[in-house]
Amino acid sequence: MSQSNRTPVKRGRQFLHIPGPTMMPDRILRAMDRPAIDHRGPQYAEIADRCYAGVKAVFKTEHPVLISASAGHGAWEAALTNTCSPGDRILMSETGAFSAQWKQMAESFRLEVDYVPGDWRHGVDPAAIEARLAEDKAHAIKAVAIVHNETATGVTSRVAEVRKAIDNADHPALYLVDTISSLGSMDFRMDEWQVDVAIGGSQKGFMLPPGLSFTGVSDKALQAAKTSGTPRHYFDWARMLPDGKTPTFLSTPPTNLIFGLAEALDMLEEEGLDACFERHARLAEATRRAVTGWGLELNASDPGERSNSITAALMPEGHDADVFRSFCLDRYNLALAGGLMNLQGKLIRIGHLGDLNEPMMLGTLATIEAALAATGVPHAAGGINAAIAYLAEADNG
Repeated sequence: MSQSNRTPVKRGRQFLHIPGPTMMPDRILRAMDRPAIDHRGPQYAEIADRCYAGVKAVFKTEHPVLISASAGHGAWEAALTNTCSPGDRILMSETGAFSAQWKQMAESFRLEVDYVPGDWRHGVDPAAIEARLAEDKAHAIKAVAIVHNETATGVTSRVAEVRKAIDNADHPALYLVDTISSLGSMDFRMDEWQVDVAIGGSQKGFMLPPGLSFTGVSDKALQAAKTSGTPRHYFDWARMLPDGKTPTFLSTPPTNLIFGLAEALDMLEEEGLDACFERHARLAEATRRAVTGWGLELNASDPGERSNSITAALMPEGHDADVFRSFCLDRYNLALAGGLMNLQGKLIRIGHLGDLNEPMMLGTLATIEAALAATGVPHAAGGINAAIAYLAEADNG
């Protein structure tokens, strides 16, 4: 083969800055790189018990947490099919692509979705939720379902304020919250915020491969499951909690993912959840300083709703975000996420969750600045300097 016909070789590790799967630390990769064991034996039972307890601690709940071999969409489905029956009304808010997909799933189970419209730049409006529930004098709305952190938009919703809105309306609706891209990277308090069903996934803050979903289930949700008329089997909570409190797998569990989960929980415990959340907040703010320093616009309009897991930056008019992302990947081996559905080609999404530190984030931001210059995207120089200045100030403070 001639030199000119050779495929370019990429050295070093790919900088993976999509919002999931996130970069997997070597500790977790090594933990999974071991022979399978008897999933019905005492050694596995000990590891599984550690994992169930550890995920409960991350959810900040005393309620049972179920672990399933599925993506987060599987836990979405379980939340709907266990708590609602065909014809039930469910209140949801339009915050982005993932709220839209959850709505579509609800409709596929013949639920009547009351969808509060949104602009994909703001989170759930608690006042709108309260108003809709207050109008529902007959309490026909069975559940309120929201996405805590909209990965597609870089917007975080105020879970505690939505809980207060439900209480202000004196409404008995169940409260379902998708925490897939926030759990383990942003503060979430299932019990304190009285969330009835909390949904998580393995490939985000837990730093694992895709394939595990987590579901925290309140007593109120378990009671609702007893009367739900939606057919289900694999995701039937009654089968996964045969005694009502001790979770189990219905089929052969993904043992090697469980090995990785045990290691991930050890890592989160070693760091401490509060320190983990503070690290994510620091890296997120550094990213936002870089984006605004370049003169680009953050998609999240409200500063109080800007995600600490993912930053979405709008590209200038006339510049395709997907073309820019392709350049970053092909030239620099930097993987960024793009816009979904309504936002396709309009923004880049910079993931900053999971196993990350300041040098890794600064390397990514410096590479983005180089790519902006190389591709002729209008921007101000110095975004990386703004990020450096912020991090230096944070350390000095």
